[in-house]
Amino acid sequence: MKSVLITGANRSIGLEVAKQLSEKGLFVYLGSRNLEKGEAIVADLLKQGFKNIKAIAIDVTQPESISAAKDSIEKEQGKLDILINNAGILGNSPQMAVDTPVNHIQEVFDTNFFGVISVTQAFLDLLKKSESPRISNITSGLGSLTLHSDPSWKYYQVKTAAYGTSKAALNAYTIVLAYELKDLPFKVNVIDPGYTATDFNHHSGPGTVESAASFIIKHTLTDDGALSGQFYSNDIEDETGISPW
Repeated sequence: MKSVLITGANRSIGLEVAKQLSEKGLFVYLGSRNLEKGEAIVADLLKQGFKNIKAIAIDVTQPESISAAKDSIEKEQGKLDILINNAGILGNSPQMAVDTPVNHIQEVFDTNFFGVISVTQAFLDLLKKSESPRISNITSGLGSLTLHSDPSWKYYQVKTAAYGTSKAALNAYTIVLAYELKDLPFKVNVIDPGYTATDFNHHSGPGTVESAASFIIKHTLTDDGALSGQFYSNDIEDETGISPW
């Protein structure tokens, strides 16, 4: 049975990904900063008939928390097949480049960028023990420099000095990571679930969490011939789903 760790999986898209992967027969570690909240969610899921889901405490901004989660999964599974770096924060609004306090931007980067790096590096040894390791970094269309430079893009006016830039940095890191792992059976990609109605955006997005989760899973549970180092977006109206960087 393949195992997957999903950070920030106690609500919204992350939770739906956990549910759908459980239904597909994977052992799911539902990552939550607060273990009690995570365990309460898992208890409810088990009552609903979901199987092979376990809450695990992981705060991507705290090295001790990441290390403890890694040790627990290593003890129980001996390896990790899939890492979905889903945890993220929007930060304070508005986010103007001219006056957003640097510490506010740093706070967003700590979770969305540095947190991903910390978790990925910590779990890399366990992923290398898998026959088909996958790393999916959850990004946003707001991280596309190409789209942000196109006045015809439908979200052109949505500029965020912290959130969008953190996702652009995440995209760049993923390209480097995919390149460094290209000679191993890894598939490393950034995946944008699209503008989805969640608590994250006060349910303003047109997409559903079910569609967002399915899209993430589609580009995570890939075969050996799949591409690596790609940027997939659920908002791209193209059969490939590949977004410009």
